[in-house]
Amino acid sequence: MNNTDPAIQEALRWLAFSKNDLRIALQLIRDPDPSPHHACWLSQQSAEKALKAALMSENVVFPHTHDLNMLRNLLPEGWVIHDVNNDLSVLSEWAIEARYPGTWVEPTYEDAAMAESKARLIYEDVSAEFKRRGMLN
Repeated sequence: MNNTDPAIQEALRWLAFSKNDLRIALQLIRDPDPSPHHACWLSQQSAEKALKAALMSENVVFPHTHDLNMLRNLLPEGWVIHDVNNDLSVLSEWAIEARYPGTWVEPTYEDAAMAESKARLIYEDVSAEFKRRGMLN
């Protein structure tokens, strides 16, 4: 794989942003006064950026959406993420519900921990595939 390819470089940038969002989400969860809605939102963002990085690496044009199931389903067969991450709608909800006040119930610490864990799996699946393809050390 040619890592000087602009599409690969952009995919790697998106994956780096995904990793940073995940790191900050975990810091928020570990804080003595946690901020669950921020951790949920950053976890969703991490998963979204990882999926979009994967799509970029495949040269798949994707819509402007926060629907993680839709994004995952645009990936070609062969990506592990199809097999281990069945329903991402719970994580997709945090794109809006964790960012803005509304009539929904505030996320809990448990929601934040679950969101971070699910986002971490997505990030790790994409990273592992990038490594397998020689795009990432």
